Amino acid sequence: MERPVEGYESMGWFAVRVKSNRENVIVSSLLGSGYDTFFPKYRKPASGRSTGESPLFPGYVFCRFDVNRRLPILMLPAVVNIVGLGRTPVPIEESEIASLRLAVRSRLPIAPVEFQPGTPVRIGAGPLAGATGSIAGSRNDRLIVSITLLQRSVAVDVRPEWLRSLNGAA
Repeated sequence: MERPVEGYESMGWFAVRVKSNRENVIVSSLLGSGYDTFFPKYRKPASGRSTGESPLFPGYVFCRFDVNRRLPILMLPAVVNIVGLGRTPVPIEESEIASLRLAVRSRLPIAPVEFQPGTPVRIGAGPLAGATGSIAGSRNDRLIVSITLLQRSVAVDVRPEWLRSLNGAA
C-alpha cells in the first residue's frame, strides 16, 4: 500500500484535503503516481448492520512529497487543497505521523476524539512502543495521538504500565 519514492527522506508529510467520500480514489491515484500515502481507518463498533472501516480523518489523506512539486497532486479532480497557512502548505510533524501509524497498526481499539492537549507521554512497551502523545482518562488508559495542524485527535486504549513520561520518569 505504501511505496517510497527516490529521495523521499527529504520530503514532508502533508494533509491533502479531498472531496467527501473520495479518499480511496485519491489514494489510488497518488499510489499509481508513485507517492507515499497514508489513509488511516478504524473499525466502528458494531451498531446495526454497519461494522465496516471508516476514515479516522474524513476528508483528508496524508501524502509525502516535495512541496515544490505539488502541482500534480493539486490537479487531481477530487483534491480540494493541501492544508497549510493560506496558500503555503505546512508539513505535519514526522513524530505525529509515526505515532499515528503505530496506533493504526497496533490493532488496539482506536477512535477519533475531540482535539485535546494533555500530559505528554511516550509509550515504552507493548504494541505502541515508541509512540508519543498525551494521556486522557482518569486511569491513564487512553493515549491521545494528535495531528496538530488539523486540530484532530484519535484515542487508543493502552495499559498504564506501557506509559513513560517524556522526561524519562515512569
